[in-house]
Amino acid sequence: MSAAARDAADPLAPFAARFHKPPGTLYLDGNSLGLACHAADAALLAAVADWKAFAVRGWTAGDHPWFGLSREVAARLAPLLGADAADVMLGQSTTANLHQLLATFADPAGGVLLDATAFPSDRYAVRSFLRAEPHLVRPGPDRLLDIRPSDFAGVRFAVLPAVVYTTGQLLDLPALTAAAREHGVTVAWDCSHSAGVVPHQFRDHDIDLAFGCTYKHLNGGPGSVGWLYVHPRLRDQPPGLAGWFGADPARQFDMADTLAPAADAHRYLIGTPHVFSLAPLLGSLAVVAEAGIGRIRAKSLAQTAYLRERLERLGFAVVTPRADADRGGHLTLSHPHAGRLSAALRARGVVPDYRPPDLLRLAPAPLYTSFAECDRAADELAAVVADLDRLPENADAVT
Repeated sequence: MSAAARDAADPLAPFAARFHKPPGTLYLDGNSLGLACHAADAALLAAVADWKAFAVRGWTAGDHPWFGLSREVAARLAPLLGADAADVMLGQSTTANLHQLLATFADPAGGVLLDATAFPSDRYAVRSFLRAEPHLVRPGPDRLLDIRPSDFAGVRFAVLPAVVYTTGQLLDLPALTAAAREHGVTVAWDCSHSAGVVPHQFRDHDIDLAFGCTYKHLNGGPGSVGWLYVHPRLRDQPPGLAGWFGADPARQFDMADTLAPAADAHRYLIGTPHVFSLAPLLGSLAVVAEAGIGRIRAKSLAQTAYLRERLERLGFAVVTPRADADRGGHLTLSHPHAGRLSAALRARGVVPDYRPPDLLRLAPAPLYTSFAECDRAADELAAVVADLDRLPENADAVT
């Protein structure tokens, strides 16, 4: 089926008009930063208007009082994670939430298992917690992770990616969580590259812990808040990093000397909610909910399969797994001049993502990327490769 026919039959095609697409740009970097949508824009401006109108009373006044804003947004995110609202905390940054999970549920003496290609922030956080090197599971010669039950021996905690950010590989969360549990290991899943494009079922799959960001496939904007998930069977654990906003809301203004933690996952919120980093999510999550995570996943798989077929016909090496069950929301190409290709594509109005030394990531976003744009991306990539000898040697573009 042609790209035009696919676009004509696409139920999500009308959603593209709800996003601010940079003029003349084919944007394939939503796995780094999602585009702004009109609903997020409006929600942020409404929060600013409340600040102007209510000043400090904004904590309890207006349509979205700030005091309960974290929980309001958590209730909107939870269905995308297959979780109850009480399981999810919205606030802080992704890395701060990983530090919270480590401080609360891990023991430095027990060791931590980590993907050797994990996002740098995860590596830094784990090392700073351990004050030592983690146990590492390394990818094979095909760059993919093959985590075996034996890898969990000798540790008590693991930090693993739902989707490997370099290759786009999707791991089997329920199977690996179960294998880890048989070895007495608790797993915290980094879902930064899966939330909003891959449906999760944290409750049904008995996932222990998870965390992630909201500025990629959830389109919350640069610096939008992170989130964490804690299964209710683990929530009697007091926060390892305690703060005033982790208190039971009914007792928070008692100003007691000792923290009385909230009953829900917001006991792991440390400081004051970042209102202007939360507010856009009121809009963007409403758009995601309307589109439906099932339809988003179906289109994502169709687009990455379609783009892969085009690229492989052109001779490009795609390192992302071929099977739907093993693929997240982006494709990764391996090319010795990936940095130069990335810079050349950007000069032609195509925005990919480069990861040194030789990976080029392409992320068609189901809410605002068309199949025709996938065709154009393949054509533009073929054109810059054909002109490779004339590209500047130092034209690497990393974001």
